[in-house]
Amino acid sequence: MTVVCPSFRQCAFAAVAFLLLSASQGVGQTSPRQVGRLLDPAIQTPDAIAVEMQRYLAARVPELRVPPTAEEFTREASRVRRRLLDEVVLHGWPKEWVESPVKVEDLGLVPSGKNYRMRKLRFEVFPGFQTTGILYEPETVQGRIPAILNVHGHVGAEGNAVEYKQKICINQALRGILALSLEWLGSGELNHAENQHRYAAHLDLVGANGVGVFYLTMRKALDYLYQHPTVDRSRIGMTGVSGGGWQTILLGALDERVFAAVPAAGYAPYRYRLARIQEAGDHEQNPTDLFRGVDYTHLTALLAPRPALLIYNAEDNCCWRASLVKPELFDLVAPIFRLYRGEDRFFWHENIDPGDHNYHLDNRLRAYRFFSSSFGLPEITQEIPVDAQIKSVEELRVDLPPGNATLITLARTLAQRIERAPIPSRTSERAAWADRQRKGLAETVRFPQFILSHAWGVASTKHSGLETISYKFEFSNGLTATAVRVKAMTTPDNAPVTIVLNDKGKKASGAPVSDRVNRGEIVLAADLLLTGDMTPGPRPGPGGYAQLLATFGERALGLEAAQLVTLSRWLSERSQDRTLRLEATGVRSQVVSLVATALHPALFSDVVIREGIPTLGQLLEVPTEPRAAPELFCLGLYRDFDIDRLIAMGAPARISSQR
Repeated sequence: MTVVCPSFRQCAFAAVAFLLLSASQGVGQTSPRQVGRLLDPAIQTPDAIAVEMQRYLAARVPELRVPPTAEEFTREASRVRRRLLDEVVLHGWPKEWVESPVKVEDLGLVPSGKNYRMRKLRFEVFPGFQTTGILYEPETVQGRIPAILNVHGHVGAEGNAVEYKQKICINQALRGILALSLEWLGSGELNHAENQHRYAAHLDLVGANGVGVFYLTMRKALDYLYQHPTVDRSRIGMTGVSGGGWQTILLGALDERVFAAVPAAGYAPYRYRLARIQEAGDHEQNPTDLFRGVDYTHLTALLAPRPALLIYNAEDNCCWRASLVKPELFDLVAPIFRLYRGEDRFFWHENIDPGDHNYHLDNRLRAYRFFSSSFGLPEITQEIPVDAQIKSVEELRVDLPPGNATLITLARTLAQRIERAPIPSRTSERAAWADRQRKGLAETVRFPQFILSHAWGVASTKHSGLETISYKFEFSNGLTATAVRVKAMTTPDNAPVTIVLNDKGKKASGAPVSDRVNRGEIVLAADLLLTGDMTPGPRPGPGGYAQLLATFGERALGLEAAQLVTLSRWLSERSQDRTLRLEATGVRSQVVSLVATALHPALFSDVVIREGIPTLGQLLEVPTEPRAAPELFCLGLYRDFDIDRLIAMGAPARISSQR
């Protein structure tokens, strides 16, 4: 720059002003593009993060303990069922919805084959939300007869019309069993885009555990069978394949009215699942908090001493291969059945023909034999041929009422019921209010306590007037974060510090980092858990890992906020100025930043939010895909808190929003 002035005095004044301006701006010539190139190189690889996450989660898988006596296990099983129902599965659901009597509409008969009848049913699960079923009845009924609840997996538009399920239900009816085929969320007549299972996360957001809608849908159908005038209540069974296997183990474990259970290729213990992380499952199979202290081994053990048959396939092309699952599941649960001298009631079947993900003839025959034996019926050795009696999707359509609720509209309905006490307007009252709110927020996000074990400097640069150090931060809980520290070479080490977060990762933070460096500041562009360099890959992705953390009782949001707090303290201790600013771009970074500030309000002097949202309710109205912002769908977050409350709790930090 050339300074032109008419006199020595004016020229000297201009030169001093320029020097002061240059000092305040650091090097004064950085650009977002230049800084972006320095931030772009990855510090961690997706595969390394995946291994780190798998180890972290595997350490939280509980072991199944075999007690000395059956009596002791019975007491423990009762306690576990009650806890899982009260504290997890039914958490946050309106009591009047949970306890409402079963309401079923009989919409008439469907033309069927000889010796059985088919009846269309419609079940109310919640006010405004219904599902459908097809009841297969023996033509002649003498006395009380057994019943089986038949559920299915993610079969898409076919729903109750899927071929193997029709064959199973017809054969059950022809053998003197009342068979109910239940429609499932995301399939058949419930095959709505907003019923895809990932949207159960929106129910979590408004405070009702998403697994409750799955559980109560099954329980309503079980209520119907239990109250049916022809059913022997002591002989009710349940079976399903894939997602239907998951449904069978969940309801069978938690409701002892299910006397005999046949889950087929539906689940595996978490040690198996984490070793094959691509098979992690969805929100249905990884419900929030369900596996905090238990695993699928525990749920399977809860079937004891009732009869149970586990069916798995030798070369399953979807999920769980028999030879790999058996030592991790059946072999560990068998000792529980032995406590009851019930070895003859716990069975394993490996399907070899065809061996893929199926409920074909070999598996069906094994299930028929199991149920006939368990119910005291004549032995079944062959399937009755019913190919000509298979109905089309249209023939089995029951028809749901217009505007039938979805997972999203259920979440919106629950959101409308939210009532929060107003934020105190008086300054004298707000401090005490904020302290009380912080305790609740820490519990909601399960804010953990850990320290920074080590800050590894893994790379550095010095050129064009800038210097950088790339860090890998190791925390005492076994997780890591990454960041790049950027400053002008002329900037002193005690200069003000700004932390920059971006939903797209540090590599997208060139503009805000350049701006703060030009102002003479030190900047730390960080990637926290599940963001930027800290994104594990390739499957199940950040959304899948957030689910797994939640099912073990942790929250990605709490972990990320705690990482931010820990890094900020480390920076504050290294800086003599101890003044920290925080800039966050994107909805995910916004909420993480506001949670950290609300819990530790003295940590930051200023918090600047870009591209944020004014309310968490916006996640419901769009609706936002949970995998796009997985940590935000934190159980109860919107029910108890919103953006305005987090901002109010963050005082005295100055929090502002910019475009």
